[in-house]
Amino acid sequence: MSILAGLALAQDSPNATLTLSEGSVAAGIGFSWGKGMLSYEGKTYPVRVQGLSVGELGVTRATASGNVYNLKTLEDFDGNYAAAVAGATIAGGAEAIAMRNQNGVVIELTTMTQGASLKLAVAGLSLSVQK
Repeated sequence: MSILAGLALAQDSPNATLTLSEGSVAAGIGFSWGKGMLSYEGKTYPVRVQGLSVGELGVTRATASGNVYNLKTLEDFDGNYAAAVAGATIAGGAEAIAMRNQNGVVIELTTMTQGASLKLAVAGLSLSVQK
């Protein structure tokens, strides 16, 4: 179990994984994701993402991935996620953030682009599985 997930009181083993690898760059806003993929119980589901960006100048493409904890049903994944623990810099300069939704689902997300900082929108991060 990682440090961030431990601080967020998640269970020991992840139930799923989340990968974010697509987005767009907008002047003054930075990189904003619009899509992701959730791997859960042997299946992969497309995920709609709103409210997460990498606001660093010079970052033209970024990826992020993470473990999902406390996911009991696929329906529990959908919701608005707020930071459960402040972001932290980890090995190699990547950034990590732990966030939790209203159903107790915890996601520990890590950027794969060195030096890129994850930024949550003021209202949090909205994630929903596209079935």
